[in-house]
Amino acid sequence: MFSRKLLIFVGLALFIAINFIVITMSSKESLPVNSIERVFISITSPFQLAVTKTIYFTQNVWDTYFIAVLAVKENIELKKQLGKAIEIKNRCEELELENIRLKKFVNFTGLVSDTYVAAQIIARDPSPWFKTIMIDKGAKDDVLKGSPVLVSEGIVGQIIEVAKNYSRVLLITDRNSAVDALVQNSRVRGIVKGNNEDNCSFVYALRKDEVRQGETIISSGLDQVFPKGLKIGRILKVTKVHSQLFQDISIETSVDFDKIEEVLVFKNGKLTKGIR
Repeated sequence: MFSRKLLIFVGLALFIAINFIVITMSSKESLPVNSIERVFISITSPFQLAVTKTIYFTQNVWDTYFIAVLAVKENIELKKQLGKAIEIKNRCEELELENIRLKKFVNFTGLVSDTYVAAQIIARDPSPWFKTIMIDKGAKDDVLKGSPVLVSEGIVGQIIEVAKNYSRVLLITDRNSAVDALVQNSRVRGIVKGNNEDNCSFVYALRKDEVRQGETIISSGLDQVFPKGLKIGRILKVTKVHSQLFQDISIETSVDFDKIEEVLVFKNGKLTKGIR
């Protein structure tokens, strides 16, 4: 009894031998094609066609697999390059925005003769009862308690605590903040008070004074803290009640406190006064 594997091996060898003989004989044009050769050709041709198609199919599958592997590797590499390009693009955009902000600071400080120190905001008070920020400049940078803090758009607040390398700033939107101010056009005086919200109030403006919506509020300089003429905000709403001596005026601050990242700290000690 021959084993199954041996039969398969013998059959495969016989098949290859027959194919070889047929191919060899058919390649010789001088030899005539007799009936036996025609029988061989008739028998082996289907097998040859099947073998040829199998070889072509296997080759196509291998080529496709090889191309797919290369495509996957190339895709991974392209994704890495795209990620690096996006990172570089984001850095460039961030540097451009920072450059714009610094240019505003340079133009702003160039218009006045006072001395400022630039600082970055490193923390914000998460509590809803206080409106303060922390900056990365302190006593070693000549920052003093009571120093005003500004940006090119206007007043930010006042230094209330100073450490060696850091300081805390009370924003003008805090309910404990007060800035002596006036209406830029009419020169009506009042006090800008924070209310722990995004907007502030302009209080102590007499009911008889003419104050209009849209007018600009600036610092008066009379509190000896903030220099005169710094922008604070714009009047949003004016309410006059006949039974009240003063008007109810709400203002929109010129500074967007949610977006500022750098500030300027006034270092002139003559105009510095601590909060009591």
